[in-house]
Amino acid sequence: MQSTTKAYISAIAANFIFGSSYAIVKYITPGFIHPFALNLVRVVVCIVLFWTLFLFKPGKIAIDKKDIPRFLWCALTGIVINQLLFIKGLSLTTVMHSSLLSLGAPIFITIIAAWLLRERFTFPKALGLICGISGAALLVLMKDNTHTGNNILLGDCLVLINAIAYAFYLVMVRPLMAKYSSIQVMRWIFTLGAIGILPFGLPHLLTTNWDAFETTHIIALAYISVLGTFVAYLLTVYSISAIGSSATGAFIYMQPIFAAILAAIFMGEQFSITKGIAAFLIFTGVYLVNFKKGDGSTAVDI
Repeated sequence: MQSTTKAYISAIAANFIFGSSYAIVKYITPGFIHPFALNLVRVVVCIVLFWTLFLFKPGKIAIDKKDIPRFLWCALTGIVINQLLFIKGLSLTTVMHSSLLSLGAPIFITIIAAWLLRERFTFPKALGLICGISGAALLVLMKDNTHTGNNILLGDCLVLINAIAYAFYLVMVRPLMAKYSSIQVMRWIFTLGAIGILPFGLPHLLTTNWDAFETTHIIALAYISVLGTFVAYLLTVYSISAIGSSATGAFIYMQPIFAAILAAIFMGEQFSITKGIAAFLIFTGVYLVNFKKGDGSTAVDI
């Protein structure tokens, strides 16, 4: 099998894992484990795996002291704020809402890059921003009577803030990814991020009723921690190394599709006309903000 074929399969597999994680997170939180406790477990497992991987593939370049503040900011936005608000928001809203709202991250990336990196802000990007915000607002303000969300408005807002934080992270991490290996960067970002998550997650982890966990709940926790974070990231990194970030990033559009299908099958969530309109606006917004004049292609940076 050619390397490009393997890369495409890896990208599809990674986004299927990401998409399926929405429903699996809802399966165990907040009913069996608090969202913040789940975050702590997830991060600690990844730290152990990343540092185990370090034994086989150590970083070739020592961390420059001047890059430490950027590592700290990336840990704050990419791990602490991103993961705490995402899991908490998902526990309050629905799978379909959260997966679609998370797709707004590329839109926020464009705005933040134009602000911090002085990248050109064109008319298609402005139109894409309007479409994306309109779709997100429609989702947040719509009335959804599904039983899988007990505070949809608050949950949607937290997921949106999470998407903004993640967009800041993706913009700020670019110089680090260019200077160090991606695995080395993620190892330190997860390690530093764990320090910020610890005070939020540890109290809830200590009060978790592990006796209430059945085998399926343990499997779900392992899936989220190992497959949903560590393995999915490694698959994404492999895909980027073989076919580039633009081609890999295009597969992010598959996440809401996978998430919606699994939510409909296993959780009884319904896909309404209003959700379809919101999805169309968000997808259109993401396309426009990444539109490249000339070849009609799009590129999503990861």
